[in-house]
Amino acid sequence: MLTSASSLDSWFRESGMVDGDTGSRPSDVPKAVALREAIHSLIATRLANEGYDESSLSLVNETARTPCTIPQLTAVGRRIDATPEQAMSSVARAAIDILSGPDAQLLKECGRPECTQVYIDRSRGARRDWCSTKCRHRVNAAAYRARKREDHSRPVTTRP
Repeated sequence: MLTSASSLDSWFRESGMVDGDTGSRPSDVPKAVALREAIHSLIATRLANEGYDESSLSLVNETARTPCTIPQLTAVGRRIDATPEQAMSSVARAAIDILSGPDAQLLKECGRPECTQVYIDRSRGARRDWCSTKCRHRVNAAAYRARKREDHSRPVTTRP
């Protein structure tokens, strides 16, 4: 979904990294996509209990070394303005915090086969299977439709 500078700015805002536009340029998009893919690779290997890919590890660490976003106090509350580089650094640092902290044990991949989302499962007993209620409803609806199809395909028998 990161296909343009405006979609990158939207993602930074929606993720809470910044409060306004970062002024992303088209040249920032491939960097952000590479960072996203590197983080995804690290998470996937973490979930599979495998060793980290060196190139992904290097990219995330290198991105985290640059200055990150800095919240500012204003008369109406906190505001975060940043450059694309600062926002990407904050993303990389957040990934490092998750993958190196206690939340790493809580990482799970959504149980809906079509979904690729990863989430932190803080449910009681870590029994959550879906990234969101939307995915849970899709799985439940599919199971319901499958049961209904099965019921309609059974032959009707009558008793003498």
